[in-house]
Amino acid sequence: MLSWDEFDKDEGEEAAKGTTATQAAAAGIDKLDNAGGVAALEARAVTAEDSEAVKRAKAALDQLDIAEGLAELEGSAARVAVDEKRMINCRADLNQLVPFKYDWAWQKYLDGCANHWMPQEVNMTADIALWKNPEGLTDDERRIVMRNLGFFSTADSLVANNLALAVYRLITNPECRQYILRQAFEEAIHTHAYQYCIESLGMDEGEIFNMYHEIPSVAKKAAWGLSYTRAISDPEFNTGTVETDKELLRNLIAYYCVLEGIFFYCGFTQILSMGRRNKMTGVAEQFQYILRDESMHLNFGIDVINQIKIENPHLWDAEMKEEASQMILQGTQLEIEYARDTMPRGVLGMNAAMMEDYLKFIANRRLSQIGLKEEYPGTTNPFPWMSEIMDLKKEKNFFETRVIEYQTGGALSWD
Repeated sequence: MLSWDEFDKDEGEEAAKGTTATQAAAAGIDKLDNAGGVAALEARAVTAEDSEAVKRAKAALDQLDIAEGLAELEGSAARVAVDEKRMINCRADLNQLVPFKYDWAWQKYLDGCANHWMPQEVNMTADIALWKNPEGLTDDERRIVMRNLGFFSTADSLVANNLALAVYRLITNPECRQYILRQAFEEAIHTHAYQYCIESLGMDEGEIFNMYHEIPSVAKKAAWGLSYTRAISDPEFNTGTVETDKELLRNLIAYYCVLEGIFFYCGFTQILSMGRRNKMTGVAEQFQYILRDESMHLNFGIDVINQIKIENPHLWDAEMKEEASQMILQGTQLEIEYARDTMPRGVLGMNAAMMEDYLKFIANRRLSQIGLKEEYPGTTNPFPWMSEIMDLKKEKNFFETRVIEYQTGGALSWD
């Protein structure tokens, strides 16, 4: 029978063997490191076969200051601990993705990748035939399609510019940056989708893409969003003070809570309502994909805003809360005006008054999501079917058909 003494002895011997093996492996790796370092230096030596250009290249690299290059990388060279990570003003190395502090950001990145799609996957044949048929759509319906393609074709470019030229640089968390890169790519896909719709339908591209200059209800929304980009898009702008940190927070609220969280909802509802009536189903299918992406963008932005508030409670003072509330209310008002312009009379089972109620309902949600008081008490959702469309993770009735969840490279399957 095995005694406890023998058991401990065997266990100790195994541990000793393990330690010896580990030490041997470490010694072997050190030996390889030394050999590799010597080999790399030897590769720099000038040989008789080198051209003059190659010789100049090697000589230039002899002057390379490694310390100067590392200084360009934000933060220290030390390994990063989770507690050192912060949403803004973090000095830890931004190039060290793990360990994660915000698992939700990484999960959103993975979900975004799993939901990849491309515009050309959507069949536009029925839309083209309907659009070219003089009796296919009413004047109201044609106007809605054109207005929304005009606004969205520019809006997603504005969001992408803000992300790539400003927000990415100022958010100091690598897993969040990873998602921001995915979001920027999705914004490019969305702009591609609108262009694909415009080209497929044979629309006047100059007219559509210039609506944000020429149509007041479209131009006002674009101008409002751009007003919150100017400061942080300056290459010299940096966070680190209460004033500049608040400026970034304003931008995030403007773009996530308002531009993506309110300005998109009238148009999405109108186009998806057409799809439910078996009209412009190709355009509606693309809008459905885009809506799923935008819903994830919105949720990510809300999480970022709230995390900044948690880590920097001094920024979320009474003045900032009032300003944030006003931004959401201003955005709601602009979208109400856009609804009235695009829908001067009833169409698609809705009218401007119903849309106003819906936008107020959405505004209440945006306010509450960032911890502010709702300003439209008692408002309800007149379009409950929109809530169903928001979530494509389960089967549901849509366009009088059944939508099946898809993954990378897939398209919606219609039963």
